Amino acid sequence: MNTAESSPVTLDLTWRKSSYSGAEGGDCVEVAAGTGSVHIRDSKAVTGPLVKVSREAWTDFVEHA
Repeated sequence: MNTAESSPVTLDLTWRKSSYSGAEGGDCVEVAAGTGSVHIRDSKAVTGPLVKVSREAWTDFVEHA
């Protein structure tokens, strides 16, 4: 199941964004692998909502992108 939730400040994740993202920011997303799920957020609103998907769903997305 995929869910949207507020990004808790205490969530201990290592966030990564594309190396194609410039220093100015821009329209980017960041991803972080959690236990059993992948978290996705807007890099311009790091304390805003995030989307959490299963690792399987993320793998399917990446394979088809």
